[in-house]
Amino acid sequence: MTLSFSKCFTIIVISLVSCGHTLHAQLTDLARLEYSFIPSSKSEDQYTRLKATVNYPIKIKNKQYFILGGEYNRIILNLEDEYPFNTSSLRKLHVIDLNLGYTFKASDTWRLGLKITPRIASTLTGKLSGDDFFINGGVFAIKDRTVATDIDRPYRLILGLTYNTTTGVPFPLPFISYYRRVNDKWSFSLGVPKSNLKYFLSENSILQTFAGLDGYFANVQKAMVVNGQVADNISLSAVIGGIGYEYCFTKHLIAYSYIGYTIRLSNHLRDDNRDDIYSLNDLNAFYFRSGIKFKI
Repeated sequence: MTLSFSKCFTIIVISLVSCGHTLHAQLTDLARLEYSFIPSSKSEDQYTRLKATVNYPIKIKNKQYFILGGEYNRIILNLEDEYPFNTSSLRKLHVIDLNLGYTFKASDTWRLGLKITPRIASTLTGKLSGDDFFINGGVFAIKDRTVATDIDRPYRLILGLTYNTTTGVPFPLPFISYYRRVNDKWSFSLGVPKSNLKYFLSENSILQTFAGLDGYFANVQKAMVVNGQVADNISLSAVIGGIGYEYCFTKHLIAYSYIGYTIRLSNHLRDDNRDDIYSLNDLNAFYFRSGIKFKI
């Protein structure tokens, strides 16, 4: 089957957001509470997401850790525009992850990690079925020299392969992320799902510009017939750019806010082959995300 550009784009967004972000959260975030909001300036539709994350690292031995955690996303779709079908079953989506990770030191500079993330992603308007369950995972190599004293410019490199059943692609996709602290005032991070350039007003107060990906994929339990086709899934994929601010209350407790604009927004109903059958709203819009996290 030939993949369209839209479908390929959604595959990349969902895979890298799900696997890349969860990896970082598993390795560094012990707890996170977050609120996201995308209103549309030319539409009555709105997208809101509430997220809660908890991870607990369990030391095994010799710098080996098993990481047990969970994440809950409640996605609220206020679909106020006129649609040729009943949107009531799409108002709330639920994404529930169980995060299972393992990491160990492979050498003085390299750490290896693997993770598996069973997921429920669904409208949850009825009983759970096999279509509500998905599986994500990945293997990663991390070279973290961010606290090194023998180099002038500390850095962190992450290389990996990720797999996500929501994409419908039967092979892993590559993942790469590179971070460097240039000097006392500047740092940058290149990769996906997020790249940024940070300016340190102080070690506790940080400004940044960013570009990143956001999105979700979920099963529609009450499948709908739309224009003669059956809608079994719903997805959103977005490319976002903007500015942000972080304030570090302590080394481990951080509050953050980002404002920006969607460079590309795609919100679609899909059939059981993940093919687009109806566009809910593709209008670019303002983006806001804020939260607080407690990290290692």
